[in-house]
Amino acid sequence: MHRLSRRCSSLSTALRHAAAPRRHLALPLLSSISSVGEGDAKTRWYSVLSSEKSGNQQNLKKDLFLGKRYESTVAESAESTSAPSERYEYQAEVSRLMDLIVNSLYSNKEVFLRELISNASDALDKLRFLSVTEPDLLKDAVDFDIRIQADKDNGVITITDTGIGMTRQDLVDCLGTIAQSGTAKFLKALKDSKDAGGDNNLIGEANASSYTIREETDPEKLIPRGTRLTLHLKRDDKGFAHPERIEKLVKNYSQFVSFPIYTWQEKGYTKEVEVDEDPAEAKKDEEDGKTEKKKKTKTVVERYWDWELINETQPIWLRNPKEVSKEDYNEFYKKTFNEYLDPLASSHFTTEGEVEFRSILYVPAFAPTGKDDIINPKTKNIRLYVKRVFISDDFDGELFPRYLSFVKGVVDSNDLPLNVSREILQESRVVRIMRKRLVRKAFDMILGISMSDNREDYEKFWENFGKHLKLGCIEDRENHKRIAPLLRFFSSQSEEELISLDEYVENMKPDQKDIYYIAADSVNSAKNTPFLERLAEKDLEVLFLVDPIDEVAIQNLKSYKEKNFVDISKEDLDLGDKNEEREKEMKQEFGQTYTRDF
Repeated sequence: MHRLSRRCSSLSTALRHAAAPRRHLALPLLSSISSVGEGDAKTRWYSVLSSEKSGNQQNLKKDLFLGKRYESTVAESAESTSAPSERYEYQAEVSRLMDLIVNSLYSNKEVFLRELISNASDALDKLRFLSVTEPDLLKDAVDFDIRIQADKDNGVITITDTGIGMTRQDLVDCLGTIAQSGTAKFLKALKDSKDAGGDNNLIGEANASSYTIREETDPEKLIPRGTRLTLHLKRDDKGFAHPERIEKLVKNYSQFVSFPIYTWQEKGYTKEVEVDEDPAEAKKDEEDGKTEKKKKTKTVVERYWDWELINETQPIWLRNPKEVSKEDYNEFYKKTFNEYLDPLASSHFTTEGEVEFRSILYVPAFAPTGKDDIINPKTKNIRLYVKRVFISDDFDGELFPRYLSFVKGVVDSNDLPLNVSREILQESRVVRIMRKRLVRKAFDMILGISMSDNREDYEKFWENFGKHLKLGCIEDRENHKRIAPLLRFFSSQSEEELISLDEYVENMKPDQKDIYYIAADSVNSAKNTPFLERLAEKDLEVLFLVDPIDEVAIQNLKSYKEKNFVDISKEDLDLGDKNEEREKEMKQEFGQTYTRDF
């Protein structure tokens, strides 16, 4: 229910202000909205019904905002005398839009709650902004919050916020029209996505062609300020009305919304109660002459219902990195990704410019057990948030290339729409820019591990994720300069300890022009190959490529710091030396004709 101000809220109703197709309602339910407004003479409340069948509504008294405790479960409200209702038809374009949204845009039923909570948060944001210049908007002294109450028996969910409102005329103007010039283009894009084979799993109903608005006169349904949205779930979707399910969805999608979110939860506490005495025992006590005895008690659980705060309003990535301890980062990592070991490294950063986002990235301590397949890029390692609202963790290489799919973290952007789909991610210029910056930060983080004073840290990393970087040599030519310094190999002069390409180059002979390597099944096979003899005589170091992917990776790199990679098993191997004795003989034999140009 919205407190009606004299301006059109672009944020708080079920369909929101239809002028902004960035977020739309696609629900597994029928819905009704109650709105409250300010007239010249008195405050008025209005209800909006999107279907003639409104169903049962919960009795949510206005003093729920005062945090009072209720000792019973949700009850149905008695029928009340209602004011005459006004019926309005949706524009044809609205009906088309709703149909496409329901059938094409969303394929996951869970997102309905995320969308409505985001709408409520926007309404609260707008009220807070307007109250700076219009303090009277806060005269009711009601806290800024969102409250969700579920009636699992009747399949009803009620979402109440204390945000800004809409006038009756605003309801008429905003619910039935789409005031945006790009509507036709948006509709066509959705249709094209559907025709291209998008997921058409139905998650809502879009068969309503009209809605009604009436003044609310039932005092039991009035609230001091804000919006109350009552959702009547379809029969097959009543499972969403379980309090436990609601809590799980809020924590998954809306954990970091900037306003407190309360859910109506059953709680309990233990207490001791007296137990009625057994008559037989009482008679026996009388016969034994016992006049005083200790009363018997038992422990029982007293049940009651109360509001419970279930979200954190300050995500760690929005905090100043200087104020976040390493322990805080590690705890967030383990809690978010269900890990029990601390990560090898973390990176907390903010990017600004044409695209702005905040992120925390982590390098895990170990690769997942039993998942040695580095070909599959689909992971749930990156959690994408838009304006602190969780959007998805189901990616197929959109934010990271598959060779960096082991990197975990969160990304929060204000530049993406909340209803972001895989098609949007694949085509978005914003996402392409984000991907480049995320990849660079990931390399910086890995490079930091390699430069650590504790050499064992990078050895652990290489043991778990070395193959991923080698795959990067094959697939990501653009980042060869970032990948190459991170590679490690055994060599003819370092059979027990891996060395970097930088270490090899530092050990090169003054006149050595190339980096030599030999591919083999193992270090032992490599050091016993006859091809190594000539180079060993000249004390030239040779890299041992003992992993099947090593040779392909090196061949794709081609060179490092202007030094070409050369396979010593090739017949035409040129070590850059000359047979001095043969040269001397030739000079003597052809001395008369030997000339030298200056």
